[in-house]
Amino acid sequence: MTAPRRMRFGIFLAPFHRVGDNPTLAIERDINLIEWLDHLGYDEAWIGEHHSAGWETIASPEIVIGAAAERTKHIKLGSGVTSLPYHHPLLVAQRFVQLDHMTRGRVMLGCGPGALVSDAYMIGIDPAHQRRRMDESLTAITRLLACEDPVTMETDWFTLREARLHLAPYSEPCFPISVASSTTPSGALAAAKHGLGLLSLGAGLPGGPRSLAEQWRMAEAEAAKHGKTMDRRNWRLVVNLHCAEDDERALRDVRVGEVQETLTYFSETLGRPPMRSEDPLRDGLAMGSTLVGSPETVAAGIERLLSFTEGGAGGILFRAHEWADREATWRSFELFARWVMPRFQGSLAMPQQSRDWVSANRETIFAPNMAALKQAFRDAGQEAPEFSRLKLHTGKVELPKV
Repeated sequence: MTAPRRMRFGIFLAPFHRVGDNPTLAIERDINLIEWLDHLGYDEAWIGEHHSAGWETIASPEIVIGAAAERTKHIKLGSGVTSLPYHHPLLVAQRFVQLDHMTRGRVMLGCGPGALVSDAYMIGIDPAHQRRRMDESLTAITRLLACEDPVTMETDWFTLREARLHLAPYSEPCFPISVASSTTPSGALAAAKHGLGLLSLGAGLPGGPRSLAEQWRMAEAEAAKHGKTMDRRNWRLVVNLHCAEDDERALRDVRVGEVQETLTYFSETLGRPPMRSEDPLRDGLAMGSTLVGSPETVAAGIERLLSFTEGGAGGILFRAHEWADREATWRSFELFARWVMPRFQGSLAMPQQSRDWVSANRETIFAPNMAALKQAFRDAGQEAPEFSRLKLHTGKVELPKV
């Protein structure tokens, strides 16, 4: 299936806050950012779940979703992601059905096996079992959300006995569910097996963009084995973004903050996880997983990113970071919403066509009006002035680029 004409845009909010920053204010700042994106017309915000390492300080995306829902009107709110092996599947399904009702259909469930090995270690989960457990949980959750027969299921880590939800989803037939895919094929295969959406976090990692088309082909083949189909409208690519008035300013905005994040979190804290580059900014700009620059540069970067998919995707999510200060970050999202987002959402064609039509036909359209204005003066017994400022011009005007 082809990608939609109107692409969705949003953020993937882990979040990332430097150790030493006031954590209370940081969480409030995260919710304020979601409010700002709602105001600007962004479609989605996905909020993470982490329990260690000091930077990604939201432990419950559901709580943030509930708070943000009360402060926003339109933006959809999802977990990015709920680590399924950490939770009983009945409780995951129940919580998101409740949020579906509370938000009147604005909630989304993002699923994953758990990203930080330190989280799994504290809970006593062997990393070798995380992906299997995620798949088992997805089986239970999708059966529960179908609201058909009671679900009885037993694994080595959870039991369901004639389980059913006490509320059906508010959304018809259900709220969107997506599976995260990062460095291994397991996420894409799980999404395909269950016929769910795909969150390609790997699009923002070294080599990720060039692997997108093959990842999608693999998912389509796996879905067919299970009688499911993959829909590009439910495929989201997660990359880095910072937009400023020109390329030089954009790079200047992010240079210090990006280095701090790379060195103090991904290197010193996590020991540089697999697939992390030693120079992520330079390498990301070169391969298209990081979009930093003017609106024109960023728009071209999105076109390039989509070309790697060989057919398009339904949405692009920007990893919410604090490479720049708050003012520059908020300005970045505003510039993108004004000058880049409309290019990929079909909202510029009609204004442009209307402008071009008026310009091409102005002599025919405005000449009778000029005659009418002069006649109005003559009818009043006055001499008609020379409307020099209203003379028609045929020359093309060159405007400076924004």
